[in-house]
Amino acid sequence: MVMFRGHLLCFGLGYSALRLARGLLRDGWRVSGTCRSEEKRQALSAQGITAFVFDETTPLPAEAWTGVTHVLVSIPPGPDGDPVLALHRADLLALRPEWLGYFSTTGVYGDTGGAWVDEGKPVRPTQERSKRRVAAEEDWLDLWRDEDLPVHLLRLAGIYGPGRSVFDQLRAGTAKRIIRPGHAFSRIHVDDIGLITRASMADPDPGAIYNLVDDEPAEPSEVMDHACALLGIDPPPAQSFDEVAPGLSPMALSFWADNRKVSNERLWDDLRLRLLYPTFRQGLEAILAEETGRVAEGPPVYKEASDC
Repeated sequence: MVMFRGHLLCFGLGYSALRLARGLLRDGWRVSGTCRSEEKRQALSAQGITAFVFDETTPLPAEAWTGVTHVLVSIPPGPDGDPVLALHRADLLALRPEWLGYFSTTGVYGDTGGAWVDEGKPVRPTQERSKRRVAAEEDWLDLWRDEDLPVHLLRLAGIYGPGRSVFDQLRAGTAKRIIRPGHAFSRIHVDDIGLITRASMADPDPGAIYNLVDDEPAEPSEVMDHACALLGIDPPPAQSFDEVAPGLSPMALSFWADNRKVSNERLWDDLRLRLLYPTFRQGLEAILAEETGRVAEGPPVYKEASDC
């Protein structure tokens, strides 16, 4: 992978996209993007990011597109479809970026009963939000098929990282050690999202689909046990899923509705990537080191893909 720089415009500077943006800024990129409030816009500006308030009903001003070379869409679709496509399809066609990425979800695969899935498997979403994602994916891929824009689908599993991990639940006293044998979840560290996204940006393959997951799907209780061991505390008492299910929110229950293991082999086959944190063990250890000040806060220095 050849080092390069450009200007990324990111629709939706949330947790994952902002972590990516900070790494790009450090490496000499220009980064702009969207947020939902004037307060957030000012905070982003203080970090060197040109931000625009985007309410998903009003197009961005024309100057937002000046000099942009890469575009990332990190906004979920609504009931009426993808708001970026609805408002800016013509702008994207006029811009013709070098790379266009769309953050989707592995939820599009639905329930496989615990079987493995890869990017070649058909999508069978069971949740309404995942069905919207499938429709949005097809709309974005149409821009590649019909207009030859370099669209890439990046399907993210459960995201964790500093400030968003089981450590936070344990510290807040809200953690539950739920036991449901055979029900594993795939996950991805936020800095590996950045690593994979940057590798795709450096080596575009229009129409490509990548699963952004680590090497080892695991039951939540395994993750909690390791986190407790790192903190030197006893884990919460075990509770069966059937025992706690009546008290879970509809959103929490929806995450338990599907059982699948998601493969990431294409990351190596196509991008020649090795993850920074191939399992939750390395990921949790890195989070704890960052949160306790043993390493500098912020995304790591990324290696070239060929060196990984």
